[in-house]
Amino acid sequence: MELPEVETLLRELAQQIRPRLTPDSVLVGMHTGGVWVAEKLREQLGVKTPLGTLDISFYRDDFGRRGLHPEVKPSRIPFEVEGRHIILVDDVLKTGRSIRAAMNDLFDFGRPASIQLAVLVDRGERELPISAQFVGVHLNVDGHQDICLNRTESGQLSLSLDDAKGRL
Repeated sequence: MELPEVETLLRELAQQIRPRLTPDSVLVGMHTGGVWVAEKLREQLGVKTPLGTLDISFYRDDFGRRGLHPEVKPSRIPFEVEGRHIILVDDVLKTGRSIRAAMNDLFDFGRPASIQLAVLVDRGERELPISAQFVGVHLNVDGHQDICLNRTESGQLSLSLDDAKGRL
């Protein structure tokens, strides 16, 4: 399967988001791929507020099975969450469990006016009633494959398919 170019998907996302931005809108990326996407979107959209970042490791409902990710990063929200319009950004939406964890993390910082979800790729297979308001592309891939966002040292983003068999 040929995967789309990330730059094309980013332009599509920015076009969808731009008309819905308000002066109170802020971008929050989920580590790691969602942060990379949010950085690019922030630049394309000209958002002046600093980017928020979330590491949901401690909020995952499978924390007991998976254990702690070896590279836990702190969540960083450099703005007041209370009353803000949050655009939560992730790279790939699948089951919805990571998004649920991210919302739990966000509410620890305050009560936003709204949370909208932007994802580069929506691959379906939901286990929770969560949907994205902004989607770069909908892709169907075999259940044993993961769609991965990769970043080069120069910051170039690309998508790849990886075999997920044997992983939790």
